Amino acid sequence: MKTDHTQPLEYSTEQNNLNILGFWIFLGAEIMLFGTLFASYFTLVDRTGGGPSGAEIFEITPVMFETFLLLTSSFTIGLGVHAMRLLNKKATLVFFGITLLLGLAFLGFEVFEFFTYVEEGAALQTSAFTSILLTTLGTHGAHVTFGLFWGIAIMMQIKQRGLTPETANKSFIFSLYWHFLDVVWIFIFSFVYLKGMM
Repeated sequence: MKTDHTQPLEYSTEQNNLNILGFWIFLGAEIMLFGTLFASYFTLVDRTGGGPSGAEIFEITPVMFETFLLLTSSFTIGLGVHAMRLLNKKATLVFFGITLLLGLAFLGFEVFEFFTYVEEGAALQTSAFTSILLTTLGTHGAHVTFGLFWGIAIMMQIKQRGLTPETANKSFIFSLYWHFLDVVWIFIFSFVYLKGMM
């Protein structure tokens, strides 16, 4: 395996470059998945079938807090990648750990939000609107959950093997995934919550 020492560690081998390219292609498929969910949401948003509308169930305070948590986690994952490029193993692990804790807190708020919606009569079977709302939020939440387990696995590898071209490549790809989840959340925040509150 040929190593290029002029490149950041995550790009330092030909295989690493191929892995990153392959992941960008995977993210293209993920964009299609969330694009389909958003298109369905915009089609069904007014079909409340006698159930509650977004204006009746959405509350700005928890949504703002969720947004703060996830956007802050995007910043900390960026700091983790920067520390990785400086070959600072300890700082990389600390920033990745903070990122995962913020993601876990985000998930806790989202689960609480789901229970609140169901108590207010906005369950999956209530209407087309509540069905697509919970499906869209649930799909994003499932991706965050997967990200938490993936991040823990990467942290364990860094702890055991150190910062190698392989672990750096995995860490960088994970950071791309996490940033993608943040971008999706910005769309959810803007076009589901804020628009729904109007």
